[in-house]
Amino acid sequence: MTNRERTLSRDVVAHQIPSGDKQTLPAGETVLIHQVLGGSYTVQTGYGLFRINGADADALGEQVKAASVATAASADGAPDSEAIWQQLRQVYDPEIPVNIVDLGLIYSMEVSKQDDGGHRVDVQMTLTAPGCGMGPVIAEDAKSKILLVPGVAAADVRITWEPPWNQSMISEEGKMKLGLI
Repeated sequence: MTNRERTLSRDVVAHQIPSGDKQTLPAGETVLIHQVLGGSYTVQTGYGLFRINGADADALGEQVKAASVATAASADGAPDSEAIWQQLRQVYDPEIPVNIVDLGLIYSMEVSKQDDGGHRVDVQMTLTAPGCGMGPVIAEDAKSKILLVPGVAAADVRITWEPPWNQSMISEEGKMKLGLI
């Protein structure tokens, strides 16, 4: 991305970083794009950092990308576990350029068959800091991406603090991206 400065073409609801509070950025506001990962945009305004969802990319003059997963459910309708993990690898903390899987934030991912025949995905995750206001935003992003996987009828992403996260949980790839090795 060569031109990182943009003028919003319309009002857009964004989440303030790090509080997670929703705020409407007005049309005509000049923003500087800092990070584009997982389909969302981290932008800076004259009064702080914000996360703009990929569905609102048009307000930045970018093309909205279709949200789909190129995999099929198994013969019994169960979702492909690897496709779920791939979707989780598309979720980013707006301040860290490493996905939540490689950051070591995902503690568990379980697929279960529901009584109605559909499949449910339950994820337990944590955050890098207990006071992170972006936690619910990140969890909702993970849930919405999981629900795109064929065969997933329901998803629940819960934040837990046990065990506490620490840097040793970051994958080798994540550490390389962060310059830790």
